[in-house]
Amino acid sequence: MSVVNAVSSMGPLHMRSPVPRGRRHTLPASEFRSLSPEDAISVFEIEREAFISVSGECPLHLDEVRHFLTLCPELSLGWFEEGRLVAFVIGSLWDQERLTTDALTLHKPHGTTVHIHVLAVHRTFRQQGKGSILMWRYLQYLRCLPYVRRAVLMCEDFLVPFYRKSGFKVKGPSEITVGPLAFIEMRYSVRGHAFMRRNSGC
Repeated sequence: MSVVNAVSSMGPLHMRSPVPRGRRHTLPASEFRSLSPEDAISVFEIEREAFISVSGECPLHLDEVRHFLTLCPELSLGWFEEGRLVAFVIGSLWDQERLTTDALTLHKPHGTTVHIHVLAVHRTFRQQGKGSILMWRYLQYLRCLPYVRRAVLMCEDFLVPFYRKSGFKVKGPSEITVGPLAFIEMRYSVRGHAFMRRNSGC
């Protein structure tokens, strides 16, 4: 998926302005990096707009976003364009076969399963394939973490086809419900991609 490498190539900029020459501070056109607690407000604003209008519930509240970005920032990934957060994914470690309500708020440092809490794209950047690209980048990154064996998530029925395209498989109904909302649990095997891990430059 060559579109993942979305950093623009720009030729030299010729300026006729009499401004003294010096180092120009520019931001990369497109950058992927782990998130930090300082990104929490930007994350929550995107998440709130994306989910409240659809389901009326946010997967993570602001204090929970800060919680996970403090405990396990390495399991998050943000997509920035010219310094602006446009999409993100947040995960934490889990140590059981299936997700339980504890998985919504806990990070298990010795777990081998990454629970993907939320994937969201800023409203002005939707319908551009950014969610699929970001998930692909995130799963590639997880293959470089030797302690990770699988990734799991729960989603509503209408999102199942989206995650299937990323390689997730349905495990069945989730035991977790939020108000009237029911979810499907899905799993992606990271361990099953050992060959890809060996040849990915990790």
